[in-house]
Amino acid sequence: QVQLVESGGGLVQAGGSLRLSCRASGGSFSLCAFGWFRQAPGKEREFVAGIRWSGSRTYYADSVAGRFTISRDNAKSTVFLQTNSLKPDDTAVYYCARGRVAVNTVGRQEYEYEYWGQGTQVTVSS
Repeated sequence: QVQLVESGGGLVQAGGSLRLSCRASGGSFSLCAFGWFRQAPGKEREFVAGIRWSGSRTYYADSVAGRFTISRDNAKSTVFLQTNSLKPDDTAVYYCARGRVAVNTVGRQEYEYEYWGQGTQVTVSS
């Protein structure tokens, strides 16, 4: 059974940073792309960042490019999202999602992912 568990969320002041982690178990971590999504109250879930299973390419939403960094540690079956220069608009529940095995591309839509974590709350105060 595949499980994704996010951690690292919390309350932070504008301009601060948080490092989110997603620990995966029960699947072929090294052969899967991962993505981070977020959902703010009253808004649709949106793509934030993604990383190919090879780890050689990363992708970001325009709203976070230059501020967020996605990375992975295959030995620890963990994907990270380093969030810097946080803004109040970044406040949301952040979800980790695992793509399909051996898929080369990184999807930006929810339907491209088959497993999801429960999410971790990020709140940025002004």
